[in-house]
Amino acid sequence: MTTVQNEQATPATEEPSAMPVATEKHPRIPRPATVGKKILWAYAVSFVVLHLLCLFAFVPWLFSWTGLILVPLGNYIFCSTGIGLCYHRALTHQGLKMPKWLEHTTAILGVCTLQDSPARWVATHRMHHKHSDEQPDPHSPMVNFFWGHMEWLVRENDALSSLDLYDRFARDILRDRFYYFLERNLMWLWVYLAHAALFFLAGFGIGWATTGETMGGWQFGLSLLVWGVVVRTVYCWHITWGVNSVAHVWGYRNYTTTDNSRNN
Repeated sequence: MTTVQNEQATPATEEPSAMPVATEKHPRIPRPATVGKKILWAYAVSFVVLHLLCLFAFVPWLFSWTGLILVPLGNYIFCSTGIGLCYHRALTHQGLKMPKWLEHTTAILGVCTLQDSPARWVATHRMHHKHSDEQPDPHSPMVNFFWGHMEWLVRENDALSSLDLYDRFARDILRDRFYYFLERNLMWLWVYLAHAALFFLAGFGIGWATTGETMGGWQFGLSLLVWGVVVRTVYCWHITWGVNSVAHVWGYRNYTTTDNSRNN
């Protein structure tokens, strides 16, 4: 994965190493001053529950080759396309333009990763780039690795919970009625739950049709739900979080920048 690089950067090496190398020492920074002690329980409980549900992948009755294949395939469709292409490149950095129907479709794929609404994701990431690896950065691993990887998501941060975040960093996104609709009444969360239900129902229908038994429908439906939704969601989480943590701690650099971003 490659982090966005500073336009004013200067080459650090003529040819980057083929293998990631450990980063040089980087000064530690304190947590953002806007972070309090309050735990965001909705996020914390969701993370714990989905990680625990991944244990069902070890139940032999729920294993299927189709379900297993859905993990890397789903990661490409939902994470690489929905998050990497749409949320990150198209919406946050405006690095490409797509027809609106295609942009909205890929945004829905991003919603199905359970990584917040498009507007909130964009606002947070733009704030990160404005203060990358400085104290206001919401998720710099220069605080500590676990903070940059996921702890920042479960600790209340006033800078991320105010309307000012959207006004400063995502006003252009919310001008689009489609993204405004996803933002209201947690509609993006309902979309995620609906897509999970569709995975189960599709598996149930296929299992019932191929075995002629209701139990076969339940088995295949739950297999696709566990592997194609739960395991894939958690897998995608850690890949995305790794860009904030791993890719700011280990790796090679093509350019010297003011932050600690790396290619890894």
